[in-house]
Amino acid sequence: MTASTFHTSSAGRAFHVMTKPIGPLCNLDCKYCFYLEKERLFPSNENFKMTDEVLEAYIRQYIEQQDVPEVSFAWQGGEPTLLGVNFFRKVVALQKKYAHGKTIFNAFQTNGTLLNEEWATFFAEHQFLVGLSLDGPPRLHDAYRVDKKGGGSYEQVITGLRILKKHHVAFNTLTVVNRINSFKPLEVYRFLRDTGSGFIQFIPLVERLPDAEAKKLGLDLAMPPRADEEGTARMPVTDWSVEPKQYGEFLCTIFDEWIKRDVGRTFVQIFDVTLGNTMGVGGGLCYFEEKCGTALAMEHNGDVYSCDHYVYPNFKLGNILNHTLGAMVNSEFQQKFGNDKADTLPRYCRECEVRSLCHGECPKHRFIRTPDGEAGLNYLCRAYKRFFNHTAPAMRRMGELLQMGHAPAEIMADFKMRR
Repeated sequence: MTASTFHTSSAGRAFHVMTKPIGPLCNLDCKYCFYLEKERLFPSNENFKMTDEVLEAYIRQYIEQQDVPEVSFAWQGGEPTLLGVNFFRKVVALQKKYAHGKTIFNAFQTNGTLLNEEWATFFAEHQFLVGLSLDGPPRLHDAYRVDKKGGGSYEQVITGLRILKKHHVAFNTLTVVNRINSFKPLEVYRFLRDTGSGFIQFIPLVERLPDAEAKKLGLDLAMPPRADEEGTARMPVTDWSVEPKQYGEFLCTIFDEWIKRDVGRTFVQIFDVTLGNTMGVGGGLCYFEEKCGTALAMEHNGDVYSCDHYVYPNFKLGNILNHTLGAMVNSEFQQKFGNDKADTLPRYCRECEVRSLCHGECPKHRFIRTPDGEAGLNYLCRAYKRFFNHTAPAMRRMGELLQMGHAPAEIMADFKMRR
């Protein structure tokens, strides 16, 4: 399996918290970022840096309230490097204080523009796994990932990547698949592979317009829905959102290159997850699990929400200073939130041939109708049907190889023989 944001353990029940120690603050102004708007959740004079009180309460609870031998922290933003290295030195010290024999892992998501020798030395010393946002080669990356003045961020990110490699910091790349780079699958994949990203995550960009919860917050973007791929139906998404058909082609095109030459050398998260689900052992990614609800989000002030994609007042579970994490994740509200993923699937999904691989994907994407008019179909349904059916024979073969004690990479010989 690929290196992912979270390490998982089969012993006991774990939950995860995506932690935003600096809230939504960021030094970039990416055109597609959905999180910058979250500043409106807080007072205009808000200090977005997590206090020592909140930080210690969180680290203590997060370690103590999980019956697992390994505990994984995930630090995100906004841009967490804005806090400075000393903040995370404090994090490591608190983790050691409360570990009590448990093994601690840290994942750190960054745009990479502020990485330097000090950061890389720290990451290497404390074995942080760094997730680096990189959307492809310069013209594709800079199409949306811009700074506050509208300038591209590619050169800064690549400089940061080189520093990580110099210090042998474990890292993976996170690529937002959008309206532009989705039409260049091999250019994106080969660039990431050849740049030295041994672990690749693709994140489909789906931004709904206007979102009902956003309306309640006064965040209506006031943009008209756009036409679908055939230019007929009106799709309630932004112009930078990926097309379902194109996302399916993006994944299939990359898979066809990967299966011939890169199995065992380059790890692509969605391929590994699909293999795990094909074998019936699970893929470890909430998007493709039958139920969810164990991946929460916490803001800098200690407010805890049902999910990173549901940071809205209706999904606030409480605050770390007033409620325990265990109580919040096991609350009736959160249990229902997690169960609803399976319970609200439309019949079209329940009867789908790839349901065991997809499970309707993320509920935040379920806003279109099935062919028979039922609500709740995932916007990316067309993409996943295409991808899961296309890759099924190879996935089954790799599963057979694993069960026989062989490496999945042996499948590449099959393709060489067909030439």
